[in-house]
Amino acid sequence: MTQIKTPFGRHSTAAEVAKGIDLSGKRAIVTGAASGIGIETARALAQTGAEVTLAVRNIDAGEKTAADISATTGNTTIHVTSLDLSDRASISTFVAAWDKPLHILVNNAGVMAMPEQHTPEGWEMQFATNHLGHFALALGLHDALRADSAARLVSVSSSGHLLSPVVFEDIHFAFRPYDPWLAYGQSKTANILFAVGVTKRWFRDGITANALMPGAIATNLQRHVGGIQTPPERQKTPEQGAATSVLLATSRLLEGVGGRYFEDCNEAAIVLQRTEDYSGVAPYALDPDNADRLWNESLRLLGQ
Repeated sequence: MTQIKTPFGRHSTAAEVAKGIDLSGKRAIVTGAASGIGIETARALAQTGAEVTLAVRNIDAGEKTAADISATTGNTTIHVTSLDLSDRASISTFVAAWDKPLHILVNNAGVMAMPEQHTPEGWEMQFATNHLGHFALALGLHDALRADSAARLVSVSSSGHLLSPVVFEDIHFAFRPYDPWLAYGQSKTANILFAVGVTKRWFRDGITANALMPGAIATNLQRHVGGIQTPPERQKTPEQGAATSVLLATSRLLEGVGGRYFEDCNEAAIVLQRTEDYSGVAPYALDPDNADRLWNESLRLLGQ
């Protein structure tokens, strides 16, 4: 399998990646689009002419973001809809209201290294929000994605996946002492495995999925860890951090390609141990057997 290389790199911006792409008549959903790289992902997609829905918890922030995106892109087809990925009822309401074909689903929202917390179902909150919420959302929107016949799902993961595989025997820390970084790591591994699982199961429906590491960007995501810890020379702006998401959502190089992991706008190399700069992708995050196991366990947890 040939590793995908693009003309873009670490310093590319979302606007640069989207330049020349025409998605007029297409629809996109971006979760967590009222802050951080979600804003710039939605802005770049709006730049292509796509109709963009910002799926957010904070409607006021979403409305302000939508107004700003419309003003800067000239695209007036920017919508705001309530979505809380840790709340199954919120996901069900969102899905029930969606009745149009969908070309792009960017699973961007997430939480990082938060204190121990569980949902009413007993699910560890980072796994529930970062993976299970997006899993349920994608399942609910499957028919809308299939209706497009060439839909893409973008799963925002992290180099944090190198901290932990999915520990299937104890996903929710019922037996292990809770560690916020291990919990975050396994949820980000799950994001990559989900892209593998989607591509395997839905490819014949015209749906592909890829995962990515956006880079180190100072956003509200780091609120539980006292702010960004990455050295300044390795940090990105939100516009640069959104670039790889936009690449996976729009690039012609990704037509018919799925189940892969990207960083700095290029497909990442597989690494056999954690590197000092946390680059590359762990084999366990691309393993098809792990992807199958995660898919089945996710269905079980959701009662489907």
